[in-house]
Amino acid sequence: MPALADQVVLVTGASSGIGEATARRLGRRGARIVLFARRADRIEALAHELDPTGVRTVAVAGNLTNAIDRQRLVAAALEKFGRIDALVNNAGYGTRGAVETVPVELIRRNFETNVFSLIALTQLVVPQMRAQGAGRIVNIGSVAGRIARPMSSVYDSTKHALEAITDGLRGELRPFGIGVVLIRPGLILTEFVQSADRASQTVVETAGPYAPYFAGYHRGYDRLRPYAGTADDIACLVEKALTASRPKAHYAGPIHAKLFLLLKWLLPARVIDHFVRLRR
Repeated sequence: MPALADQVVLVTGASSGIGEATARRLGRRGARIVLFARRADRIEALAHELDPTGVRTVAVAGNLTNAIDRQRLVAAALEKFGRIDALVNNAGYGTRGAVETVPVELIRRNFETNVFSLIALTQLVVPQMRAQGAGRIVNIGSVAGRIARPMSSVYDSTKHALEAITDGLRGELRPFGIGVVLIRPGLILTEFVQSADRASQTVVETAGPYAPYFAGYHRGYDRLRPYAGTADDIACLVEKALTASRPKAHYAGPIHAKLFLLLKWLLPARVIDHFVRLRR
């Protein structure tokens, strides 16, 4: 898949952040874009912006965790364009809180969106790619999939699971001409942190002995903000993953993400634990 011109790319979570930036970048490069997200007004406006004629874009509103919505998404892409050349699995959200205090139902819900629904959509797309003899799947993971942090164990574990799924899937699909790539963003200036706070509001309000540590958790984010990247930084990596003749297995960005991953590889676990420990 060396060129994007006229390639059909399906992007989930396309209403904001990395998904929106990816759709914009790939659309400008000539790709035909299938936008999927829950917020219909946003993706319809984006589809119109990318192509007012409606010839090169289609917006499908739905919930990734709903099997009917996933089937409707794939059917709409095939009806509109007749093929799916690439899938960018970007949809996901975070959950805050200590493992002791996060209700198991909220943990299941986070895994349902970030892992199980991603797998289910991939299962729908792979047969089409295999029949075409080519395709590419890009999963948006996180540096957190390699470096888990206190008070973010639930979200980080979903991204850790995605690491294994991506690596295993890459070997399974290579014989069929389908490439599978993992992108590991660091801190990116999007709505993600605010969304995670909203999703975890009840957990934060009932944090008990962990309550004093939430302030320290957010101060850690604030210290890193000057080094944060933009959504387009990650969209650029997605473009690389889709256009390289032999893409890397993993990409990371911005620069602080690469540094953290290098330190994770070089330093013993007790040193990493020191840097990510709970602080008031």
